[in-house]
Amino acid sequence: MKILLSNDDGVDAQGLAVLAKALDKLATVTVVAPDRNRSAASHSLTLDMPLRVNKQANGFYAVTGTPTDTVHIALTGWLAEHPDMVIAGINKGANLGDDLLYSGTMACAMEGRFLGYPAIAVSLVCEDDTFFHYESAATAVSYIIEKLQKSPLSPKTILNINVPNLPWEEIKGFQVTRLGYRHLAEKIIESVDGKGERVYWIGPPGKGQDAGSGTDFAAIENGYVSITPVKFDLTDHNALDNLSNWII
Repeated sequence: MKILLSNDDGVDAQGLAVLAKALDKLATVTVVAPDRNRSAASHSLTLDMPLRVNKQANGFYAVTGTPTDTVHIALTGWLAEHPDMVIAGINKGANLGDDLLYSGTMACAMEGRFLGYPAIAVSLVCEDDTFFHYESAATAVSYIIEKLQKSPLSPKTILNINVPNLPWEEIKGFQVTRLGYRHLAEKIIESVDGKGERVYWIGPPGKGQDAGSGTDFAAIENGYVSITPVKFDLTDHNALDNLSNWII
């Protein structure tokens, strides 16, 4: 089995290294990731400048572009052999509910799926910088891959996996969930730069609004790994007939 591994936290991210080490036991892994942190880059491609791919001392490859660039380059000519699967992560922080609209981690998986490969995005739901249980997320991914080898994904499905920031023995199990959604984001944070000019930081995401039973938010809150099947057909199918009648 061959796996293309990427992320949005950058090629030097701890979560990427932990997941690569775990996957090495299951597959031949090629790591191609952004050369720096590109969190919240969403599904953006670099079209106005050339991109470089540089091999790192640990054998990983750094791309001077977005998370989507890394997967796109790898799968459209750079890799000598095509992988069997694309995996993105381990992201430092949650990708729950409407986080997926902004997530560079999900963009890696989405690009892999768009180009015809099974894809997984995995995130560690950590709220502070005290300790990160990346090994728990890596264990969850390894378990899921073993299951997928027996029961492959639907051709249009991406798995979005979120893992509580807990030791593996404290995680209660797995739950298949739907996406919840958040309250409106918190207010911007105003500040002043070194020249005395006013600057603004994007505020933190809102808390879960639709976070009840069956959602990814609820699974994490109760100590379970959340597995959400995601399909990126943005058509509002329920509105088609009504809009067709209205437009005539």
